[in-house]
Amino acid sequence: MSQREVISTGNQLAAIAAVDAGCKFFAGYPLTPSSEVMHVLSDMLPAIGGAAIQMEDEIAGVAAAIGAGMSGVRTLTATSGPGISLKAENLGLAQMTEIPLVVVNVMRGGPSTGLPTRVAQGDIAQAKNPSHGDYKSITVCAGTLAECYTETVRAFNLADRFMQPVFVLLDETLGHMHGKAMIPTEENTKAGIVPRATFDGKPEDYLPYGAEQDQPAVLNPMFKGYRYHFTGLHHGSTGFPTEEIETCRKLIDRLFAKVDEHTDEIESNEEYMVEDADILLVGYGSASLAIKEAINVLRDEHGIKVGLFRPITIWPSPEERMFELGQKFDKVLVVELNQGQYLEEVQRSMGRRDIHKLTKTNGRPFSPADIIEKVKEL
Repeated sequence: MSQREVISTGNQLAAIAAVDAGCKFFAGYPLTPSSEVMHVLSDMLPAIGGAAIQMEDEIAGVAAAIGAGMSGVRTLTATSGPGISLKAENLGLAQMTEIPLVVVNVMRGGPSTGLPTRVAQGDIAQAKNPSHGDYKSITVCAGTLAECYTETVRAFNLADRFMQPVFVLLDETLGHMHGKAMIPTEENTKAGIVPRATFDGKPEDYLPYGAEQDQPAVLNPMFKGYRYHFTGLHHGSTGFPTEEIETCRKLIDRLFAKVDEHTDEIESNEEYMVEDADILLVGYGSASLAIKEAINVLRDEHGIKVGLFRPITIWPSPEERMFELGQKFDKVLVVELNQGQYLEEVQRSMGRRDIHKLTKTNGRPFSPADIIEKVKEL
């Protein structure tokens, strides 16, 4: 694959990725530390015939983005944790109506206003269930500047494939990090675009929600002669509300199965020096950069063989691979910038309660020294 060298920030790369991936609409509200995503798109989208709108608040931002998704275009909103809290109800609507949407969340310290200009990874649990009810979230997490681009591109393809919101998690460190990255050329990115499925039969035969039990809805672009109905209520194959017992059961089962039965299309992980390691570290996002440096020092200067398992797809979690690793390693350490939100998932997947943790919630990133000191205590 042809690559190009760029010098940029993570937030800028996420915005560039959206345009290269075919996004034509952005709506949102400026919220630190995500604001640069909107700033960049406000220049780039109008130049290609798209639109970027600063709405009056976070709720309006996601509502407008969902509306664009309903019409058939690729659409994006960006924010941080407090914004996700405000968007939650409408994100549930998008899950129920199966509207593809990409949500970039540049994580900061919380809860509430928290630490707006500092780093955290406190939205991991929120990304799994941002709204009430039963559904399966898809969440990817960038760990490098290049992945701020590539994971945003992948999120658009996943959103159209599974017809639902997809979260892209950055954090303040990555969002504002300025450096060199190698990313695919615009031509390669565009060649990899996988558009949403459409129905090409007679309008009278169109059943948008009449999908197979492991497949998403098929929502044709608006104004093409096909009629359907959007509702947050339980609905049948045409989209109109129903309380019929089996129809309601099958709807929610399908929202799970369309993801659960195709995790091979979603899961992405990195394993760094795991093969010969004696100790396993689990980490993600910007924390993984410090982890890798710590691993190199531990091996070169202390003779301690440590490896890293980094989930890039956070939800659905790579539970099968984590279970395998849990059987292989006696000592496992989870490193994250929260109080242990992914630790619980690692414990569940590995079937163990003896997992060690290194956490931080003061708005400062991990240093390699933090990790080296903890590993030497194990």
